[in-house]
Amino acid sequence: MKFTYNKKEKLKSNKLIDALFADGKSISVYPLRLVFLETTFSEPIKIKTGVSVPKRNFKKAVDRIRIKRVMREAYRRNKSELFNNITTQYAFMILYIGTEKATYSKLEPAMIQLFKKFILAQKN
Repeated sequence: MKFTYNKKEKLKSNKLIDALFADGKSISVYPLRLVFLETTFSEPIKIKTGVSVPKRNFKKAVDRIRIKRVMREAYRRNKSELFNNITTQYAFMILYIGTEKATYSKLEPAMIQLFKKFILAQKN
């Protein structure tokens, strides 16, 4: 499996994002929260993912962009564990719920825990 995060894997549909927050389920591992919804796509992709950092906690765009970049990198490097354990298609939104600036060394273990928790939730 390639460790990429290309355009087809990005969640961009406003209808799907609205449905995700209206009908989706949520899992949290501080400082991350995963909102997910089982869905179908026209492309043969298992997961479409988006990341978000609240403006309320980080006023400067530079800080929000930095955290998003780190979150996408942690997702990209660890998504193989997730892709190998699911069979249906999902829409994901990963939210940063912490209040301090994140580093990769803090976000990567949280991302791995989040994926493990999601896989356990799907098996039950």
